[in-house]
Parts: sequence; C-alpha cells; structure tokens
Amino acid sequence: MSLWISLHLPQLMLDACRTRWLSEPAAWALLSRERIVACSAGARALGLAEGMRRSGASTLAPQATLLERDAASEQALFDAAALAVLPYTPQVVQYADHTLLLDVTASLTLFGGPRALLRATRQAVRACGLQVQAALAPTPHGAWLLARHAAARARRATLKPATLSRRLDALPCALLPEAEPLADWLGGIGCHTLGALRALPRAGLQRRSSPALMRALDAAYAPTPLATDWFVPPPSYHIRHDLLERLEHSEGVLHVAARLLEGLCRWLQACRLAVTGLRLTLIHERRRHAGPQEQPDTCLALALAEPAWQLPQLLAPLRERYARLPWAGPVVAVQLDTQALAPQAPPSAQLFPDPGGSPADFRRLLDLLRARLGDARVLHGAAVADHRPENANVWAGADSPPCRQGLAPTPGERPFWLLDVPQPLPLQQDRPVHGTPLRLVRGPERIESGWWHGAFVLRDYFVAEDAHAARYWIFRERGQAAPRWFLHGLFA
Repeated sequence: MSLWISLHLPQLMLDACRTRWLSEPAAWALLSRERIVACSAGARALGLAEGMRRSGASTLAPQATLLERDAASEQALFDAAALAVLPYTPQVVQYADHTLLLDVTASLTLFGGPRALLRATRQAVRACGLQVQAALAPTPHGAWLLARHAAARARRATLKPATLSRRLDALPCALLPEAEPLADWLGGIGCHTLGALRALPRAGLQRRSSPALMRALDAAYAPTPLATDWFVPPPSYHIRHDLLERLEHSEGVLHVAARLLEGLCRWLQACRLAVTGLRLTLIHERRRHAGPQEQPDTCLALALAEPAWQLPQLLAPLRERYARLPWAGPVVAVQLDTQALAPQAPPSAQLFPDPGGSPADFRRLLDLLRARLGDARVLHGAAVADHRPENANVWAGADSPPCRQGLAPTPGERPFWLLDVPQPLPLQQDRPVHGTPLRLVRGPERIESGWWHGAFVLRDYFVAEDAHAARYWIFRERGQAAPRWFLHGLFA
C-alpha cells in the first residue's frame, strides 16, 4: 500500500508578499485584474473579501493596503517549498491549489514512520516562512482533499483505506473543483458531502454530470496515477529579493542574506551539489537624477577552498567577509548567485573520526580566516620551477595557486626543516663535523642551476648521520680549490 503526504499552502499569495515587508500592515489585500484574490485577517475584519473590486474595497476600507499580486514571487516560494521537502523523497509533485504531493512509501522506515515523516515535512515547509495544512492518506487525491479542508486539520494521518473513505465522506462537495458547475443542482437535492455524492445512483450521476467529476471522485477513494510530472530542481541557482522598504542597517541585510542562503542550501541538497564560489550583490537606492557619483551596487564575492552545501559552512565566512565591507547606503534589493559548483563529497567511511578534524574541516578554517583577515594575510606554500632548494618554495596568497609545472619529481630525500642560510661546517680529517663527525649515508645528488640569474650554484648534496643517528642534509661546493661543506637542512 502506498502513502502520500499532501502539504497545502492556503496563504501562499499572501506569504509571497509578506516576506518583503519589514513590518506587516494591519490590513492588506492582493489584487489581480482589479479584483481582490487574497485578504489578510485584518482586511477581512474590515469587510473585504475575495472577488471584490478595487474601487469597492477602497470605498469600504480606505485604510487597507492594496497590492498587486506577484506571480513570480509566488512561484519562487512554491519552488522553495518543493526543494525543502526533496530530502525526504525524490517524488514530489506541485499540484493544484498550491499543494505539494509527496509519495513517501519508500521513505517511511528511514525517517521514523509516517507520523514522524509528516511532522518533518510540515516543519520543513514552515521553515520557508509558509503557512501549511498537511495530511497523509493512501491516495494522492484523498490526501489533497483532506489537506485543503481546514476543519479536517485535527485528523491529519490516515493510514487505512477504510478510514480514508469514512473521512472523505464527511467532506463537502465544494472541495472538488469538478463539482462547482453543479453546486446549485447538488444543493437543491440535498447533496452536500462527498459521501452523499457517492450514494447517488452512478448511472444517473454520469448522465447529469461530467466524466471529469466521476474520475475525480474515484481518484479520491482509490489509488490513481497522477497525470503530472515530478518536480525537478532548476539547473542553476539565482535569486533576487526585492524589498518594499529600504534597509538602512547592516544587520537587516545580513538577515535577508541568511534567508537566501537557506534556499541555496535546499537547492544544493536536492541537486547533490556543493558550492565553491558565490556572489552576494547589494542593490542600493537610486536617486531620480543619478549623477556620475551615484553609488554602484556592492558585490561581495566569496571563494571557498572546500566545497560547502550546509548553512553554517556558508554563513560563517560570509558574515566575516560582510563585516569588513563599508556601509554604502540603503539597500532596496539583495541578489545571490552561484559562481562555481562541485559534486558533494561522499560521507566519511571511518568508524571513528579523526580527533583533530578532517582535511575538509581544516580547509573550512582557512576559508574563515581569509574572510576575517583578508586574502593577503593568509599564505600557503607554493612550489616554484627552480632546482635550488632555497628558491624552490615561496609563500603565496589565496589568489596565487601553486606553480608546479616545469620540473620533474625530485628523486632524492628532502628534509622538512631547511635553513634560511646554509651553515658552514668545519672539517676533521677531511670529514664534515656537526657536533660529531658526520657519516655520509646517501648521495650525491648534484644540482647545477641559477646561471641565468647570476647566482650559479654547483653542489653535491648528501644525507649525513652523526654519532647519535641524527640525520642532516649537507652539500659540498664544487669548483673550489679546497672542499667546503655546508649544513642546509635537518630531517625530523
């Protein structure tokens, strides 16, 4: 038996507009084609209702705020809700009347059973700033009807077909869109519920109604395939949040950016991707007569050494980098774009994690330090195409990647500690001495390089060992009348 979760968003149109307000007005409504399509509770208290014309609403409640419906913001918020529940099941459908249908048959055991999964998905949608009515039933259309009926919210989980039939029978016929053309006729014969509609003679109902009504009625009680496509996340992520009131403090902008990052993380999780570079753009208020000194948009680029897809991994370096930005003026919109993406790393296969953290944790620490201190103050070792040991490595910033081309791998041993200046070694019976006479255990490794810089070196390097088994990296200068030995490195 299959199980479906239905998440109905009854106030999606209002929620899509509400997210742009810093403080919600007492009474407001949305208009489409000069008619009200959604009202807040305050507007209903003043007598406004869906279907009312703009002129009538302005006359009845002049203090109410009337806004145009924003279909693009509604769809973006509807997509954000679908992304939020994709971690629980890949089979998500954006259905009619702003409802999400989830086939959770294969996810029950993983998330602790049907009721726990229902709570988790409902909470995920609420985290998007949406009001939600949820239901669970063995059929998708049955779950859709139960979720849309506000009075049925106390009975959300329906696991058995017999229980589903009993609860559907008590629902009003008006919940079926296919029954709206027959509302007067059904009311005239006293048929107000789905149970009463099913009790009518089927042959007579088929003659007096439409095939669509019969199909919708059968689909509510019996499993029927959905004639729609599964939700697929968009291939890229770009979002712009326009504010109806300008933001004049940095903390408010950071709060909006955090909300945008939450949506980005849901998209990354659904696509099994990670981000290595993103850009946050703060769009400032424009004057009516913009001159050459008009303040341009503020762009904050964030490059990560370790791919990230979780909110703390992105919010911490963004907060540090944002704190170093000078305040450039009021902000009227915030935009977030991904610059570079990578596949998500598989989870660690180790039974016991490293006590010092993983290499990924170390790279995220470097990201945080670069965001806090600046790229120029966090350096890393970079290889240079030069055989001379003192010139083969340099310290470089984050914008200077290591340069390894041009040289083959060095065959000899290299010490971890290299002296800044080679130290001359005395000789005892033609043997170099460092504390005790040194014994050559490996070598020579001949290096002849630097002639094009005017610093030509002719050296034979050896691995030497003293009487206490400590090892050193020494070299003998060639081309001299008397042999000269130098200490250049120490092995651990």
